Amino acid sequence: MRSEGNEHHLEPAESPAAARLPNPGLRPSTPAGPAVSGSMILVAGPYRSGTGDDPLLMAQNLRRLERAALPLFRAGHLPVIGEWLALPLLRAAGGTLDDPVAATIMYPTARRLIDRCDAVLRLAGESRGADLDVAQARERGIPVYHDLIEIPGQTVIPGPA
Repeated sequence: MRSEGNEHHLEPAESPAAARLPNPGLRPSTPAGPAVSGSMILVAGPYRSGTGDDPLLMAQNLRRLERAALPLFRAGHLPVIGEWLALPLLRAAGGTLDDPVAATIMYPTARRLIDRCDAVLRLAGESRGADLDVAQARERGIPVYHDLIEIPGQTVIPGPA
């Protein structure tokens, strides 16, 4: 939900995604154009892909996503990473990435999150999940960026990935 001061701007629902919001008659207003300062931006990229489920490699991938999130935050945006929400839920459910519980939490969390984001930053690298994130963002008509420098208000370039 975009807010200016204490005011929240809402529009009538027009999409199936809006029906999943707490008040199905309204949906957060999201721009069809570029992200503006204060946007919630999903950082999407490889997390588990290509790791052979090696915890060290997955942790490195998460740190890479987080390194991209910090400059977004410094530019006035609210960066989010699906794993920040999904992994604690998975642990709370007693699941692991390689059991059936993961399928009920990991990507469903990402889908719900994207419904609330204003844009997606897709980092390079093979990732079925990140590709699904991009497809959902495009269905919603929100911007998909492939480089930090493309994002309006972005002036801080991170160090090496």
